[in-house]
Amino acid sequence: MTENTVVYPARVIHTMNPARPTATHLAVRGDRIVAVGSAGDMPAGADVRVDTRFAGDVLCPGFVEAHGHVMTGALWQYTYTGFYPRRSPTGDRLPGYPTIDAVIALLSEADAAMTDPGEPLYAWGFDPLFLDGPRLSAADLDRVSRTRPIFVLHASHHAATVNGALMTADGIGPGTGVEGVVRDGTGALTGELRESAAMQLALSAYGMRIGAADETSLRLYAADAAGAGVTTVTDLAALDVFTADGAARYSRTVHEDGFPARIVPFQLGQLAGARTVEEAAELLREARKRSGDRLWLGGVKLILDGSIQGFTARLLPPGYLDRDENGIWFTAPDEFERLLRIFLGAGALVHVHCNGDEATELLLDVAERALDDLPPADHRLTVEHSQLTTPEQYRRMARLGIGANLFVNHIRYWGDQHADRTVGPERAARMNAAASALRAGVTVSLHSDTPVTPMNPLATIAIAATRRTASGRVLGLEEALTVAEGLEAVTLGAARLLKAEDRIGSLEPGKLADLVALAADPLDVADPADVEHIAVRATVVGGRVHPRREGSS
Repeated sequence: MTENTVVYPARVIHTMNPARPTATHLAVRGDRIVAVGSAGDMPAGADVRVDTRFAGDVLCPGFVEAHGHVMTGALWQYTYTGFYPRRSPTGDRLPGYPTIDAVIALLSEADAAMTDPGEPLYAWGFDPLFLDGPRLSAADLDRVSRTRPIFVLHASHHAATVNGALMTADGIGPGTGVEGVVRDGTGALTGELRESAAMQLALSAYGMRIGAADETSLRLYAADAAGAGVTTVTDLAALDVFTADGAARYSRTVHEDGFPARIVPFQLGQLAGARTVEEAAELLREARKRSGDRLWLGGVKLILDGSIQGFTARLLPPGYLDRDENGIWFTAPDEFERLLRIFLGAGALVHVHCNGDEATELLLDVAERALDDLPPADHRLTVEHSQLTTPEQYRRMARLGIGANLFVNHIRYWGDQHADRTVGPERAARMNAAASALRAGVTVSLHSDTPVTPMNPLATIAIAATRRTASGRVLGLEEALTVAEGLEAVTLGAARLLKAEDRIGSLEPGKLADLVALAADPLDVADPADVEHIAVRATVVGGRVHPRREGSS
C-alpha cells in the first residue's frame, strides 16, 4: 500500500541547502523528505494531506548534538551539586550551589534520605574553579558521613573528590602512586582524584555509575535532546557499544516506539580491545551490522588530555597562569599514535578529545604521519573541543582534512575564570576560535558536551555569536560566528563531522525527515543573544512528530 504524503506549510523553512536556502512548504512520505519549496512545488493527489500544525512556525533541519554523553541521563538520577542552576530532562529546576558549605548541606540531606547504609552517595557537577579558598576535600565530605562512601564528580568530568570511607573501601592510601592522586603540602591525600587513572581507583562509586547507558539513562537523554530541538545526538565515549550485549542494550531502547532521537555512539577506543588493524576492522564490521534506523555505529573516540578548568589539559608555552605543572596525558603519546594508526587503518570515523593546544599539536603530528602511510580516504578525523587550537593549527587541519567540534559554551560558563585564573585574557579571547577555523577552511560544529553544560543548540549559537561570559564581558569578538554560521554548524556542519550529511543536516528530497519547529526565526533577530530565547515547538524524527513537553529545557 502506498504511504500517505504529508505537506507541512510553515512561516519559513531554512533548508541549509544552498541551492534552495528557504522555502515555505515541505512534503514527507514515510521517513523521507520528498519535496521542499513553495505550495506549487508540492505533490498532489488523493494520498496527499496538508498538516497545518507548523504553519506559524519556522522549520529548520533537526539540530545535531555532535558531542554529548548518555551519562547525562544517568547523572540526573543522582545529586546535582553544580554552581549554575540547571533544568532536568523532566523539567525540574535545580538551584546552583555557590559554596562548599551549601554543597555539604545538600549532600547531608541526600545522605539522610538514603536507606541502605552501605550504598555510595554519588553527586556530580561540582566545580572548584568558582569557589574561593581551599578546594573541596575528603575532610569536607567526612562531615557528611565517615561510613558511607561519597564520590563527587567535578563539572569537567576530569576530576572527582571522595571521602575517607571511600578511600578506605577502595584501598587508596599513603602508598598509592598513581598520577592524579592529589596530595597536600605535607604529602597527605586530599581526596581529589584527577583524570581517569586516579578516578578509576574509586571502584565502589566511579565504576558503578560513570558512563551508564541503561534503558532509563537512554530515555532521559533522548528526552533532554528532544526538548532542545535535537534530533540526532552522540554518545561520545561509549564504553561497550562494540560488544554484542552493549549494542543490543542501545538498540533495544533506541528502537522503542516513540523514542524521539537518533543516537550515534562512539566507542571509547582505549576500551575497544583492538590490538591490530585487522581486529579493529572486524569490530567495525560487526558494529555496523548492528546499526539500525535510529542507532548508527562505527565511530571511535580517543582522548589525549584533560580539561583546562581542571588544569589537566596539555598546553603549549606559556602554559597555565601561576602554575608550573602542565596537565596530564590521558593517553601516553606513543600509545595514542598506536591506537590512531589502528583505527584510521581500519577505516573508522575517529574523533579525538584535545582541549589544550599541545594536545592538538601532538594529534596533528601523529595524524600527518599516519595519513601519509595510508591510502587516500575520506577519514573525517575530528578534533573534539579544540579549545586553544591556534590559527596555524587550523591551517594544518584544513590541509589534512581534519574537522573541529568546538566547545564554545566554555566562553559563557568558564570564560571569566579562563581570563582571570587559567590562561589569561589574551588566550581566553582566542579560545574556541570558530571564526579562525572557518577562515582556514575547516568544517566546524558546536557542542555542549552535556552533561558538562546543558544541551541547548540555540543557546550555543547565541554564545558563539556574542562570546559573552557569565559576567557579561566579551571575549574575542573577532572569533564570533554569525547566527547563520552557527545554525549551519549545529546542523549540516555537525552532520558532516559525523559522516552523515547524506541523511541529515539539511532539508532536501531524499534525506531523512528530521526537523525542528521553532517559534521564531533565528535568522531574523534584533540581537544574536535573542536566539537563545526562541522556543522549540516540536521535533520531527523520520516523519514522526514529537511535540515539546512543557517544562523541558
